[in-house]
Amino acid sequence: MSTVDHIEALKTKHATLEQAIHQETTRPLPNDDALCSLKKRKLMIKDEIVRLTEPTSH
Repeated sequence: MSTVDHIEALKTKHATLEQAIHQETTRPLPNDDALCSLKKRKLMIKDEIVRLTEPTSH
């Protein structure tokens, strides 16, 4: 898998997590533990996308 393909896959996962977070927050009595877990996973993916897209400084 190329870096571009990997980034696109991460962006898809990020969007999926965003939808899951939205669904959890809009349902009656959202599960705070689930929300925390989803948000952490989303942030980890975002950090990975940034790491892969930033130019390296040598």
